[in-house]
Amino acid sequence: MKAMELPANNRCSIARSLEVLGQKWSLLIVREAFRGRTRFAEFQKIGVPTDLLASRLEALVDAGVLTRRPYQQPGQRTRVEYVLTPVGEDLLPVLAALSEWGDEHLPTGHEPSTVYVDTTDERPVHLAFVDADGTVVDPENVAYRRGPGDIGD
Repeated sequence: MKAMELPANNRCSIARSLEVLGQKWSLLIVREAFRGRTRFAEFQKIGVPTDLLASRLEALVDAGVLTRRPYQQPGQRTRVEYVLTPVGEDLLPVLAALSEWGDEHLPTGHEPSTVYVDTTDERPVHLAFVDADGTVVDPENVAYRRGPGDIGD
């Protein structure tokens, strides 16, 4: 039996998300898409092997994270670019969480390579746990609990 066929995994939001995003290249491709890159050659610049890039792009399109869009430069053949869908745009907090964690626990000695800002005034922003009333909750007061869809051990 495949791991994702087990109820403990196929009911788990984390496991299902990792099925799409669990390869390092997948998240790095999404990062590049947020940076405005859309073309195959642009994605290659992050060092992903060509065959792996093709398969990761295909998987991200199949999952609805990216969509293919044709484009054509004057005098050239039509090509395809890859753009974030609303599903892909919803990954911004995931990237921000990974960025914050990496900056905190795996520092490089340099300034952060990514900064998240409010587009209305360029003020830096960060992720937070927020309750149903909109109140920010201290992470020390947040616990991981099994949800009603969990089948237990």
